[in-house]
Amino acid sequence: MKFGGSSLADGSKISHVADLIKSYSKNSIVVVVSAMGEVTDRLLEASEKAERGDQEYVKKFSVYIREIHLAACKNSIRNKDLLEETSKRIEALCDELYRVLTGVSLLKELTPKSKDYILSFGERLSSIILGGALRDRGLKVKVLTGGEAGIVTDSNFGEANPLTEATFYQVKERIEALISEGIIPVITGYIAEDQYGKITTLGRGGSDLTATLIAASLKSNEVWIWTDVEGLMVADPKIIPEAKVLPKISYEEATEMVMFGAKGMHPRALEPAMVHKIPILIKNTFNPEAKGTLICDETSINKDKPVKMVALIKDVGMISLIGGSMVGARGTAAQAFTTLAKQGINIMMISQSVSESDISIVIKRDSLSKAVNALELSMLGKGIVRDISYENDVYVLAIVGAGIKYIPGVAARVLNALAKEKINVYMISAGSSSNSLSVVIKEKDGYLAVKKVYEEFNLGDI
Repeated sequence: MKFGGSSLADGSKISHVADLIKSYSKNSIVVVVSAMGEVTDRLLEASEKAERGDQEYVKKFSVYIREIHLAACKNSIRNKDLLEETSKRIEALCDELYRVLTGVSLLKELTPKSKDYILSFGERLSSIILGGALRDRGLKVKVLTGGEAGIVTDSNFGEANPLTEATFYQVKERIEALISEGIIPVITGYIAEDQYGKITTLGRGGSDLTATLIAASLKSNEVWIWTDVEGLMVADPKIIPEAKVLPKISYEEATEMVMFGAKGMHPRALEPAMVHKIPILIKNTFNPEAKGTLICDETSINKDKPVKMVALIKDVGMISLIGGSMVGARGTAAQAFTTLAKQGINIMMISQSVSESDISIVIKRDSLSKAVNALELSMLGKGIVRDISYENDVYVLAIVGAGIKYIPGVAARVLNALAKEKINVYMISAGSSSNSLSVVIKEKDGYLAVKKVYEEFNLGDI
């Protein structure tokens, strides 16, 4: 069972989570926790302020982080002795965090390794509080960091990659022994250790990855991702208020959905479960009776109902490279992609006309200016690219469903539904994935496009 930050945002929610875990405690459970609420973002901000030498901010932040975690202890642990013991552990960790941030502020230097160490405090603090709350309810508990649980990574601080064979061996050896003694392991998500015992982080969504890595190591029956939504939905309820939760989908469809922004879990985390065929159940912490969404190894291709989800990807921009001299010129696309890679810019979507006279690229909107500048310096005036233009007011409309690549007419129905509303399509990507179709449209047309595709494929009838 993995609990996200929204499930652990304060003491009352931690208390609710502890009660929830207790209600399932007749089963063999391993618990994985994220940091409380927005704590990881605040730790990141504090590390950056410390790097700039802002010691006053470090002092204020240290008081804040101490207060919210001590308050969470008081609101989730009733036994006075347990509360005192847990509070002391929180105080000690907060003192350590203050010393680390002070050191960074004095040196005005923040290395990737020290940043990971600072970010690790969020999960380390929340796990101690939840561990105390579970003990307060009479459960046997062992609180462990990801590294102590056996998760080993490379030394790529900030986005560490798990060493799966070593991880599977160590997690199995360490955690199975606790489970056999009736102890519930409470493990920090997101953080692990490299081969030299240094703390690393697994990047965004790392707590989900921690959960599925542990599940794969132990050959668990299921992974339950507890979050603040009912499950994966057919559309954004802010756009389609009546949108329903999908009861069951395949790993491949889930990967597409979460990559296109469906709230539930991180796409990286699906891989260990998919490889080892471990079902994942997404459930709502605050409505545990709801069935949620089951992600499993069953792929259901339905020609009558080919589409299962429509999503809108915002905060994107489109760049177009145009020039007749590009035709037949080898390496033009490679040069563009290399230029963006050197700037650390990820390409989300690509389209090139068969005439080879233009290439369109979709990237994150906040990287648009940087990308255009780099491409102009690298490619304009070289006799190949005549013009570089960009659009900063576009969205990507994503349509997901098992095997839609092989079902005739899906793309035609999407384009026809948009054409009826005079919504112009600036770029389309179909065929690169068998389970999704993506089109670029103007931002002003985004919500209407979602509604029309929702209606065209009758997504209200799930």
